[in-house]
Amino acid sequence: MGVNSATAPEPRSVLITGGNRGIGRAIAEAFLAQGDLVAVTTRSGGAPEGALELKADVTDAGQVEAAFAAAEEAHGPVEVLVANAGITADTLLLRMSEEDWSSVIDTNLTGSFRLAKRASKGMLRLKRGRIIFISSVVGLLGSPGQVNYAASKAGLVGMARSLARELGSRSITANVVAPGYVETDMTAVLTDDQKSAIRDQVPLGRYARPEEVAAAVTWLAHPASAYVTGAVIPVDGGLGMGH
Repeated sequence: MGVNSATAPEPRSVLITGGNRGIGRAIAEAFLAQGDLVAVTTRSGGAPEGALELKADVTDAGQVEAAFAAAEEAHGPVEVLVANAGITADTLLLRMSEEDWSSVIDTNLTGSFRLAKRASKGMLRLKRGRIIFISSVVGLLGSPGQVNYAASKAGLVGMARSLARELGSRSITANVVAPGYVETDMTAVLTDDQKSAIRDQVPLGRYARPEEVAAAVTWLAHPASAYVTGAVIPVDGGLGMGH
């Protein structure tokens, strides 16, 4: 054992869904940089170097179970869960199909339920854990054409706060990070006019960088944040303040 082993933080077992691109990839890289043991689920591959890549679709309970089993075998019980995987199927309400609705809810909300339920089993045995849901400013502000997405992301807040009350006595926290507009593949498809209109609404006058969202996530997972639970942390440049 080294001289500083008593004070150095132990590497933790971290599982991040949708960790191959955008916000999820930045979160995975931030935990890797801290020396944590990171497993990443993807549907299409491409996890960051140093992470255990697991092919899994969060809408499939069997694949979620298999991903946790593989992560536990490699890194031990999952101590930090980051439920980040999400999709959109934007259209106005009167044009929104049953499939547009159900696919987004099943991935973004029900998928997060499956992950939290499975992660909590190991965390309850450990008597510690961090559950972090990646929501969106849209879940609090609303957005035309995103009734399904906004509902799914708002649902994560109620889920996290209920889990905070259920699991708090075992030193397990449940929190939400609500990003605003972030420079990712999902926002790259917007036109220049759309991007300009969005920036005009943001007090800081710019999009977030994925690394700025990741910093909020690693803070919530840090030992210094052990007394923060049931919180919604906005990383939105002031777009949604007051919510």
